[in-house]
Amino acid sequence: MRTIALYSIKGGVGKTAACVNLAYLSSLKSGSTILCDLDPQGASTFYYKIEPNPDYSSDEFLSGGKKIGDAICGTDFNNLDLLPADLSFRNLDIQLSEFSKSRVRLRKLLNVLKKRYDMAFLDCPPGLNLVSENIFVAADIILVPIIPTTLSLMSYKKLLDFFKEKKLDTDKLYPFFSMVESRKLMHRQVIAEMLKSKTRVMKSYIPYSAAVEKMGFYRAPITARYPDIAASEAFKNLWREVNRTIKKLP
Repeated sequence: MRTIALYSIKGGVGKTAACVNLAYLSSLKSGSTILCDLDPQGASTFYYKIEPNPDYSSDEFLSGGKKIGDAICGTDFNNLDLLPADLSFRNLDIQLSEFSKSRVRLRKLLNVLKKRYDMAFLDCPPGLNLVSENIFVAADIILVPIIPTTLSLMSYKKLLDFFKEKKLDTDKLYPFFSMVESRKLMHRQVIAEMLKSKTRVMKSYIPYSAAVEKMGFYRAPITARYPDIAASEAFKNLWREVNRTIKKLP
């Protein structure tokens, strides 16, 4: 099982939209897929019309084993399941600190999914804490959405600095541009400069799209509901690039 995390230090950068759509595209092409919602906002859970069992919480998640298996929900799409989150996940950082080897707890929890799924996607909460460190260890690759602005680039640099400070593997990081408005000069300039730099960045980018914003109304991946529009084509291009990257991993 390959594990792909969608992560950003800051919110509002199109992380969940990318996770929801890439997981759906993976289920079409790469076999059985699960999306693990780790964000206490539960946006991925909402987009897929999942109502978590009221008895499921961060305590059950951290217990692992059968409790995780029992919490997994099917979606409206073949080969795609979801492990939901709820507001109790806001305590994960504190709860993880109570475990020995706390930085590798998530990787251990995900082991229960390996025999059942080919691909796992992690929709991650923003911030830098013990939850994010667990994600950085557990993921095979970490997709980092960046809006092409100076502040977003600064946030990405902080992420790189954090990886170096904690002696984490920076080769796992794959930034991509999100919510791009090509009519904006700054967006065009930032993209051009980053592509010319030594920073590794995905060539595929996701444009700003009102249709993506409306996913909350119809609660389904845009790539499933409107597969032929420009935003859907952009997600498909990103998925192809991600898939090629995964296949090159040892």
